[in-house]
Amino acid sequence: MTDVPKTLGAEAARQLANTTKTPPQWIGVTPRWVVSLLPWVPLEAGTYRVNKVKEGKADDIRIECSPSDSKDIPAAFIDYEEQPREYTLSTVTTTIEVQTRISDLYRSPMDQVREQLAVLIEMVKERQEGEILNNANYGLFSHVVPSQKVTTRAGAPTPDDLDELITKVWKEPAFFLAHPKAIAAFGRECTRRGVPPPTVTLFGSPFVTWRGIPLIPSDKVPVTGGKTSVLLLRTGEKKRGVVGLFQPGLPGEAAPSLSVRLMGINQRGAAQYLISLYCSVAVLTDDAIAVLEGVDIGKYHDYK
Repeated sequence: MTDVPKTLGAEAARQLANTTKTPPQWIGVTPRWVVSLLPWVPLEAGTYRVNKVKEGKADDIRIECSPSDSKDIPAAFIDYEEQPREYTLSTVTTTIEVQTRISDLYRSPMDQVREQLAVLIEMVKERQEGEILNNANYGLFSHVVPSQKVTTRAGAPTPDDLDELITKVWKEPAFFLAHPKAIAAFGRECTRRGVPPPTVTLFGSPFVTWRGIPLIPSDKVPVTGGKTSVLLLRTGEKKRGVVGLFQPGLPGEAAPSLSVRLMGINQRGAAQYLISLYCSVAVLTDDAIAVLEGVDIGKYHDYK
């Protein structure tokens, strides 16, 4: 004889219970430290001109210290580049469609349009950081001149290699930028030498440092064939360093330099939205950035 249940079962009770739900979770979201650490300069019309002094002329300028009374005081003038580089904001953009029937019927407790846009905006911002590093026209790697490139001595990133990189950006360096696996490889080399690098807390998170300069991780730094690179930057306009560029006051602005606009409803009853993020990055002087190349991230050691 089958037992007759005398109490409400758990499965049946769940039919009347409210389930606590999370917003959609995307594994690809990263902290995007580069965007947080770069100083951002607002533009008036989407263009940024970097005026530089002609280096050859600057070397010819004469300056005297305590000249004699019988000696003429040298005259000088400053000449500028006649064709300075101009940076135009790049556009990271995409569109999304949301069926109005879906957004009308299933809008509680979470708005379907808002949640769809939130995930897509995160994806656009991730692409923005990738472009800041790797864009062929304005990315940080494309700015490094040959004289600011250093190669590792033995493949793995050692303290000596980072010291050599500091000699290239010795005027108030702000931070190293490297793939997380490169930072781990550097940590192994420090452990092998018995010089564990100290850490510092920024934005509530710990970062490994070397000579007081934090090593900032980004998975947008390319890794090819087990090799990668490490950047070192000086930042800020006043320090003649690296700056980010953005356009404030956009129509439909959802975040600085990012707009979300309704494009309309098509014949299928789907609402179309346009997401656009405008950005670029400028390096004001050549010695504001340097790169350590040939970084091997696959070297391990046996510790005894």
